[in-house]
Amino acid sequence: MSTHHNGPARPPETHLSTGEVTNLAAMGEQLLADARSATSGTSGRAARTVVALPGLRVTLIALASGSELAEHEAPGSATLTCLTGRVTLSTTDRTWALGEGDIVAIPDQRHGLTAETDAVVLLTVRLA
Repeated sequence: MSTHHNGPARPPETHLSTGEVTNLAAMGEQLLADARSATSGTSGRAARTVVALPGLRVTLIALASGSELAEHEAPGSATLTCLTGRVTLSTTDRTWALGEGDIVAIPDQRHGLTAETDAVVLLTVRLA
């Protein structure tokens, strides 16, 4: 199976179409640079939806060390995969430490995410 690109890099504001390939590592590096940027105004985070299909949304999220996604409602059926770095997913009664290559099903309750180091995560959500 080939995973190389045939053609120019995708513009950052576009989503992948069925059958298109993108390099998450390269996109994650760019997002992490944006998240670290003092002028980004993003509170240490940057994100890009990379796949938007009927019933499915996949978003790449970069978090600078110490930044967080404040507690929020669960998006429905979703998973969180840590691609680089370390993050902590927490609810009122439990925490999960994720490192590179770890995946967790997000519980169907309010939760928050904290970057223990610079990190890039992949959020996959099944839309109702």
